[in-house]
Amino acid sequence: MGSTATDIDSQIKILEERGLIIHDYAKTKELLLDVGYYRLGFYFYYFQDTEHNFEEDICIDDIVSLYYFDFDIKMMLLRYIYRIEVHFRTQLVYYVSNFYSGNNAWYADPKIVNNDILKELNNIYYILRTNNNTLIKHHQKYPGDSFAPAWKVFEFFTFGQVFKFYSNLKNVELKKKIAGVYGFRDVELLNNYLIAIINIRNICSHNGILFDFNQPIGIRRIPNLKYRIQTANTTNLNASIRLILFILSKISINRSTELENNLKELFKKGKTKNLVDRIIANKIKFDM
Repeated sequence: MGSTATDIDSQIKILEERGLIIHDYAKTKELLLDVGYYRLGFYFYYFQDTEHNFEEDICIDDIVSLYYFDFDIKMMLLRYIYRIEVHFRTQLVYYVSNFYSGNNAWYADPKIVNNDILKELNNIYYILRTNNNTLIKHHQKYPGDSFAPAWKVFEFFTFGQVFKFYSNLKNVELKKKIAGVYGFRDVELLNNYLIAIINIRNICSHNGILFDFNQPIGIRRIPNLKYRIQTANTTNLNASIRLILFILSKISINRSTELENNLKELFKKGKTKNLVDRIIANKIKFDM
């Protein structure tokens, strides 16, 4: 669309000139005012040539179906990833805080964590300390504390930040103990899995395009036949879904089964739409 703002009628005209089929103009106007031309453009892209012309017989309703299908997957996965996030945070805080029971702010101690994360901590903590009611009240009550206890602070760290503190622990045996909660002796295996899940979490949270997302690093072999990736593609969404189900099963087999069934139902419904079915087959390759 270039760098000049255009009104809804002009947007529709551009889309039709590029070959997109529009049957209901009133509904399309409502859609563009609701979702936005630019956001839908991320989904237009997959069905356009280099000149932005659409493939033959592509309808705006097809694009909308794909948009909502992608949105529904994101919202569904986000709910269960949050369960994984909370569980991992709990393990980290519990095991490390009890190991260093005399130091409730171990996450700020250079003897316990690497300097790489401490460089970030001051900025992160300053923002929390000045904006978070829990920490504001803590420092009002304990003005001599430079940092609040880990079990208070980590509740307000992002999944990515929590993982950074785990990966920057100097005590390798502690890291192994936490990895062991999930049945892994290899810390690097847990690292690989968590990074992949955090990547998906960030796409879902920030409303990126999920169906075409590929992990920058392949997901390592899943040590469970039920969830093991069945193809050579260890970076696509299908591989990430299998990983999420596997890690979730370590926390709650009921929640893992619930997510699997919900995903199957969502994909079954998606396959009734031609364009979505094509994306499932060619991009996602869902095979649960």
